[in-house]
Amino acid sequence: MTTEPTSTTDPNPDPDPIPNPNSSSLIHPRREPFEHGLLPIPKLIFPDTTQTLTQLKHKLSPLNRVNSSSLADSLQISTDHARLILDTLASVLNSESDPLVKAQPDEVDSAGADLRDLILFLYIQSYKKLLPRTHKDAAAVADVWPSTSAFDGYLSALSPLQLVRSNSRRFMPSQADEEAHQLSYLQKHMANILSLLAESVEVEGEESLVLSMEGFEHLGFLVQFGDKGSEVTLSQAAPFFANSDPDMPAVPVPAAQVLDWISQNIASALEHITERISAKENGPANSSDPDVAMADACASSIKTSPSARGSCFIEGISKSSFVKQALDLKGSSSVKVLNCHDSILYILAPLRYATIYGCSDATIVLGAVGKAVRIEHCERVHVITAAKRVCIANCRECVFFLGVNQRPLMVGDNHKLQVAPYNTFYSELEEHMADVGIDANINRWDETLSLGVVDPHDSLSHSAGVSDVQAESAACLDPDQFHQFSDSKLVWR
Repeated sequence: MTTEPTSTTDPNPDPDPIPNPNSSSLIHPRREPFEHGLLPIPKLIFPDTTQTLTQLKHKLSPLNRVNSSSLADSLQISTDHARLILDTLASVLNSESDPLVKAQPDEVDSAGADLRDLILFLYIQSYKKLLPRTHKDAAAVADVWPSTSAFDGYLSALSPLQLVRSNSRRFMPSQADEEAHQLSYLQKHMANILSLLAESVEVEGEESLVLSMEGFEHLGFLVQFGDKGSEVTLSQAAPFFANSDPDMPAVPVPAAQVLDWISQNIASALEHITERISAKENGPANSSDPDVAMADACASSIKTSPSARGSCFIEGISKSSFVKQALDLKGSSSVKVLNCHDSILYILAPLRYATIYGCSDATIVLGAVGKAVRIEHCERVHVITAAKRVCIANCRECVFFLGVNQRPLMVGDNHKLQVAPYNTFYSELEEHMADVGIDANINRWDETLSLGVVDPHDSLSHSAGVSDVQAESAACLDPDQFHQFSDSKLVWR
C-alpha cells in the first residue's frame, strides 16, 4: 500500500481562526504528539522506520503493555531514556482512561504502555518540524528584543543552531502552516502507519492486512474529527464501523479500504486549509487572527486570541503587566505565550499544555499545567510554574522556578540556564494543581535530564558527529539569590 504526499503549505498563510460550519466533518492532526511528544534521542531515528517497528511489534506483541525495562532492552537504549519515552507518551495520549495516563510515578512501569500507542509514538519520531519564521518587520522586533547579549558574538563550533539564531530572531510558524505540514506528513506515511496497526490474515489463500475496530481507534492518537476532537470518535466517523452492533465484535476491515478513506479525508482537509488561506490573502486583515499574531507580533501588537482548537494565544505583550485568570481561559485547555518582551505575565489557571516561545526579558508565572510545558527560544526570562513535566529548548540566560513531578528536560542549544524550586503562591494554586493531577509532594526541579544539542526533528542540516553532543545542563540557583516571588496580582478572588 502506498500513498503520495501532497504539499499545500503556503509561505505566508494568514488563515481565519473561526471554524467553517462544516469543520466538525473535517479531519485534523492532534497537535499534542507533534508539539510535546518529539524527543531528540538519536537511537529513535531509525534507518527504516517501518521495518524496525514491525520487528519491534513482533518482539513485544506477547506483552501487550510495555514497561521501560522491556523497551530499553528492545531498542538498546538506557532505562532513563526508556522511562522518558513512557512519561512523554503518557503526556500526549488522547485517552485519559489509559492506565499509563492514570498511573502514579511509581506505577508507570507496572501500568506500561499499550504496544500500539507506543509504536505510533516511535513512528512520529521521524517527523520534521517546520523551521521557525523570521519577522516581516525586523526593525519592530529590534525595538522589543534587545540585539546585544553576552552570546551574540559567540558561534558554537558544535551547533549550527547558534548561527541560525544569531542571524535572525525566530518566530513560530502559523497554526495553518503547522496543521498543513502535519497533515501532509500523515498523508505521506499513513500506509506505513496502518500496516503497523493491522493484522495479517489469510483470505482465499493469500495474505491480507486487516484492521479491527480497536486497532483503528488507536489512530485517534494522531488524528481527530472536529475542532476539539470531541464531536465524534474515529469509528463513529468511519462508514465501515459507524453502524457496528455494540453487542457484537465489529468485522475487521481491509487496511487498503481504511487507507483510501483516511487519504480522502486528509486531502479534503488540506484543500479546506488552502481555501481559507486564499480567502484570507484576498480579504481584509483580521486583527484577532492568531495566525497573524504568531508570525508578526510586535511592540504595537498586544493580543489574546482564543482558538477553535481549545488553545489561547497571548502574544506581543511589551513593557507591561498582564493577567489571565481561570475564568478568562474557560474552554481553553492550553496556552501559548509568544514573543512577549520586558513584561510580567500571570496566567493563573489550570491547564493541560503550555508553550512559551520567543520571549525575552520577562517574568512569566504559569498556574498549574497537568500535561507538559515547553519553553523555547527565550532569553533572559524567569519562568515560575507548577507542572507535571517541563521541556526547555534553545534558551539562554534564563531562570526556571519549578514545581515539577518529572525530571526537567534540557534539549537544544541552551546556555547559562539556572533552576530553582517553585517560589510563589496564589489563592487557588492547590485547587488548580489537584484539578490537573500535579502531585504537590513530588518536586524534581534539580534532577535535570539533558538530551542532544541538535534536534533531529528540525529541518536544518547538521555536521557529522554533532548529534551525539549533549545539551548544556542547568545550574542550581545560588541559595543567596533565591527569594519568594510575590505581587499584588497574585492575590485575587
